Amino acid sequence: MLRDRTDSRAELWRIAAGQRGYFTAAQARTAGYSYQAQRYHAQHGNWLSIDRALYRFREFSDLPGEGDEQLVRWSLWSKGRAVVSHATALAAHDLGTSNPSRIHLTVPPAFRQKSDAVILHRAELAESDVEDRTGYRVTTPLRALVECAAEGEDQETLDGAVAEALERGVVTRRKLLHAAQLLGPRAELGVERALGAMS
Repeated sequence: MLRDRTDSRAELWRIAAGQRGYFTAAQARTAGYSYQAQRYHAQHGNWLSIDRALYRFREFSDLPGEGDEQLVRWSLWSKGRAVVSHATALAAHDLGTSNPSRIHLTVPPAFRQKSDAVILHRAELAESDVEDRTGYRVTTPLRALVECAAEGEDQETLDGAVAEALERGVVTRRKLLHAAQLLGPRAELGVERALGAMS
């Protein structure tokens, strides 16, 4: 049975609304748009073509953004398998001055997609290390801090982020030291230096 066009648009709009206006070709297909219809909408400017099999409703691009729209895009690119992490997670949590030029994502070890716009880190994350946001997932402030320490993030940037996290009460010294121990000597050293810089 063919779906009514209005119903298809309403369903796709509902999906896209939870993803800052982005949607995949597969989601459009589920909503009732054939690949031919998808090409039509992209070619006529009804939908913005963002990447291969990834679109966005034009209306959303005209709205003032919250600054994390691109994180939704990369979550969809990864088919929901990537978690925003490391320095990008610090920026998402507004901790410190981290402003990485490329998006950091943690993906499962078997993940195969690649893009020059992202830096991929391979790890299995515990659910307790991840928070849900509108349209994407991000590592917790605690995990983001120790990831950055383990990766050798600029010490001054790490110092500021740790100080802010402690000041805002989103982490404790004890939990920070314990999480760093779990990630190894480099993480421990970075965290200890950041804590030492506060004294």
